[in-house]
Amino acid sequence: MKRVTILALTVAIVAMLTACGGAPASGVEDGVLTVGMECAYAPYNWAQPNDSNGAVPISNVPNSYANGYDVMMAKKLCEANGWELEIKMMDWDSLGPAVMTGDIDCAIAGQSMTEEKAKQVDFAGPYLYASIVCLTRSDSPLANAKGISELSGKATSQRGTIWYDVCLPQIPNAEVLPAQDTAPAMLMALASGAVDFVCTDIPTAQGALLAYPELTILDFSNTEDHFEVSDEDVNIGISVRKGNTVLKDALDGVLSTMSAEDFNELLAQAVSVQPIG
Repeated sequence: MKRVTILALTVAIVAMLTACGGAPASGVEDGVLTVGMECAYAPYNWAQPNDSNGAVPISNVPNSYANGYDVMMAKKLCEANGWELEIKMMDWDSLGPAVMTGDIDCAIAGQSMTEEKAKQVDFAGPYLYASIVCLTRSDSPLANAKGISELSGKATSQRGTIWYDVCLPQIPNAEVLPAQDTAPAMLMALASGAVDFVCTDIPTAQGALLAYPELTILDFSNTEDHFEVSDEDVNIGISVRKGNTVLKDALDGVLSTMSAEDFNELLAQAVSVQPIG
């Protein structure tokens, strides 16, 4: 009887500590790293109908597979730590809350490591460095722009990103239209002529050229007439639950062995197998 009482008390204490955040939790006690991403943000991540090129099943979408830079990186992290990998498809705005509630262990989804986001989650990484650029149509007068001050007309970007919240407001002559829900919707707005240019990061822009060869990249980063952004804006990180130092350290332990060249090489691999259209 005493043994049962002690066991029950122990279980209660562990449960209480876990609820209060006092117990160490890696988020992968079951050996499965559950990762959230949009699966609609090439070349970071996308969905495809089969497992070609090493794609991974999407656990909450039957007969669908995820691939892209984020998936390739997740596979490396799992291999190094001896975990299995589970991918969940989620809306961009639901990624943060899902990390905070523990519905997923982490989000690997092209997220900037901003101070604002870091109030709600912790970040491992960076796992990529992504400079900010613009995209316009090759036949547009804007294709000859030499800096952001020479840009004008209608513009948009993806909702909830520094591209829309921080960068577009820096362009004096831009008519900023409502943000798009996804990166594909942003690119479609540009390709269809609904806007004159969009703001994004270099990986997204490079991937966009495969689907929309009529577009061109405007990179002003090596000029004086460029976007003012901090390292936190261009450093792309992996969000984990606040205080989950065990998981963060496990991820950082792998990422710290990789260089920017390693990241770019993996990104090039993702771009090379990205579906067109």
